[in-house]
Amino acid sequence: MFESGTQKPTLSASRADFDFDRLSRKPDVEADNLFAVDASDRLILDEAAGALAGAGAGNVAILEDRYGALTLGAAALHGARKLRVYQDALSGEHALERNASQFGLDDCYRSLPLGEELLTGARVVLLQLPRSLGELDEIAGAIARYAAPDVLVFAGGRIKHMSVGMNEVLRRHFGALNVTPARQKSRVLIATSPIQTGASAWPHSETHDDLGLIVRAHGAAFAGTSVDIGTRALLDVLDRMKPDAESAIDLGCGTGVLAAALALQRPRLRVIASDQSAAAVASARATMDANALAERVTVVRDDALSSRAEDSAELILINPPFHIGSSVHAGIALKLFADAARVLSPGGELWAVWNTHLGYRPELTRIVGPTRQVGRNTKFTVTVSTRR
Repeated sequence: MFESGTQKPTLSASRADFDFDRLSRKPDVEADNLFAVDASDRLILDEAAGALAGAGAGNVAILEDRYGALTLGAAALHGARKLRVYQDALSGEHALERNASQFGLDDCYRSLPLGEELLTGARVVLLQLPRSLGELDEIAGAIARYAAPDVLVFAGGRIKHMSVGMNEVLRRHFGALNVTPARQKSRVLIATSPIQTGASAWPHSETHDDLGLIVRAHGAAFAGTSVDIGTRALLDVLDRMKPDAESAIDLGCGTGVLAAALALQRPRLRVIASDQSAAAVASARATMDANALAERVTVVRDDALSSRAEDSAELILINPPFHIGSSVHAGIALKLFADAARVLSPGGELWAVWNTHLGYRPELTRIVGPTRQVGRNTKFTVTVSTRR
């Protein structure tokens, strides 16, 4: 549904030393209050233990495994093999690769896009519940469409991040839903009896006449088909951004609104839209198709700008996230600023919008170069930083 999968190389090593506490978040941001595993991972695996034991090789799919705890736990603790894994975040895929390598479990799984190859015939599905009901709807619909009729879905999370709306979404796609007892502030929902509802309704589409754009979005895409107010703040100053630039990057592009608007305004500009989210990349590509921009905007899935060469862009736009998963943390924005500074050519400009209370201007000056304020209100600040 999103992108082609990757076959993992085969390694052989002892599984006896598996320990959740040795899992790392790298290359994602690491901090004392950020963890690679939590109680919900352990509870999902415990609730699914019997099903995993009887599933057979190749019949287990794991979705939204953040850093590999579900995949590697299923393999090391329950003997599951030929696991099929989908993670929206590319940093999550890379973390799983690193963690699998240290335990010699590289050969236990394949990373695949959300869709038919991931889910066809799956009899057991492990799912870390996403925060977005739209994402859950798209995932649940795909499971119901492709998985085996007797599939058991173990969907868990931290209770503080769960809502009754999740139950309602799952009941749209499954005939039975069992809510398990809570443990360590976590809970698992077990869904069975998939309901066939036909073709997927995703991506959704919305026409924005004021912008002259059609926006398309998959369930996990930030802001969906709407245009968030931070993005609108950058759209308002689009014509002031480095007028002589020949190349530009929309970093963390989401549904691709900024990249599309920039390409429409400047037909000769080479534009790249980049995001680490598989759903965002699929959404941005759909947005470009809807606006006849597929030949003018290149959409890539990348962890920050790791695939971009130094000094290779004259203009970068960014509306950075201020959270990592469910945790508010500035680390992801600082990582993106640093990569933007690396990729910008001398004299290039980074245009950023950020929540005013975060006060990023000193960091932008330190990381990128001289930074001036372009606009500000109680909610957002827009700045432009010039690469030294």
